[in-house]
Amino acid sequence: MAQIPNERIGEYVRTALQVLMENDDSLRSRDVFQQVEPRLGLNEYELEIYEKSGYVRWQSVLHFYSISPVKAGWLIKDGGVWYITPEGKEVSSLSNIDFFNLSEEKYKEWWEKNKQPRREINTEELEAAEEIPSTPEITFEKASTEANSEIEEFVRRRGPYEFQDLVAALLRGMGYYTPFIAPKGRDGGVDIQAYKDPLGTIAPRIIVQVKQRPDTKVSVQEMRELSGLLRREGDIGLFVSTGGFTNEASSEAKTSGRHVEIMDMKRFIDLWKTHYADLSEEDKALLPLREIMFLAPNS
Repeated sequence: MAQIPNERIGEYVRTALQVLMENDDSLRSRDVFQQVEPRLGLNEYELEIYEKSGYVRWQSVLHFYSISPVKAGWLIKDGGVWYITPEGKEVSSLSNIDFFNLSEEKYKEWWEKNKQPRREINTEELEAAEEIPSTPEITFEKASTEANSEIEEFVRRRGPYEFQDLVAALLRGMGYYTPFIAPKGRDGGVDIQAYKDPLGTIAPRIIVQVKQRPDTKVSVQEMRELSGLLRREGDIGLFVSTGGFTNEASSEAKTSGRHVEIMDMKRFIDLWKTHYADLSEEDKALLPLREIMFLAPNS
C-alpha cells in the first residue's frame, strides 16, 4: 500500500506555515488548504477520498499532523482561523524532515508534561487505516470551521448598508446607543456613532467606519482618515472591515495618537456570538444563531 513519508508530511505543514506568513500571518483554515494544495503537486493517492467520511486523504493528514505544531506553540487555531507565531516562523526554515521530527518531539514533550491522551498511532498505522483517526481537536476544529464559514458567508452576502446595520446591532447588544447610522448615499466618513448614554454626554463616544469589502484589506491611509475624524475629547475610533487590515493599517491603529480599535470579520463574529443573548429579538433576526456543544479538546 502507498504511504505518505514523514518528510512529505513535514512538507504539508511547513507549506501551510509559509502560506500564513504570506498572508499577514493569519488565514481562514479553508483558505490555507486552498492555497497549499496547488503547491504540493499531489498524486492520486494523496488526493484519494475516504469512502466513509468523504474527506480527502492529504487534507486529513494535514489536519492530524497540524496538532503537533499547535502543541509546540508554532501555530494557533481559533474560530476557523490559523495563525503562525514568531516561533513558527523560525522553524519554518527547517528542512521538511527536520521540521516533522521536531514537531513530533514537541508533541511528545507536551503529552508527557500534561499527561493528556496521546495519539496512539504512528505514520505507518495512519496510512494503513481506512480512515484518519478522529480526535476532539480535529472534530472541534472541523465543526468550528464549517460553522464559522457559514456565518462568514452569510455576512459576506450582505450589502454594505445591511452590514452597517449588523454592526450597529452589535454595538446596541454591547450596551451602546446608536443615534446616528448613515443613510444610503451618504459618504461623509462616519457610518455610525455609538454612545454610552442617549445624548452622547458620557465618554467614550465611538466614531465608526464600516467597510463591507471581504476581499480587500483596509489601507494605512484609510486608517489615518478615521483618526482625523476623532476631534473631541473622549472620541474613540472603531474601524470595522470584513476584509481585514494590512499590517501597516493595524500598526497605525496601535500607534495612533488617538484611540482606534479595529474589528475584522473574525472579531465581529466572535463578538456577535458573545453578545447574542443581549441583542433585541429584532436585531437577532439580522444574523440568527443557534448554539450546540462539542466535547472540549485538550488544551
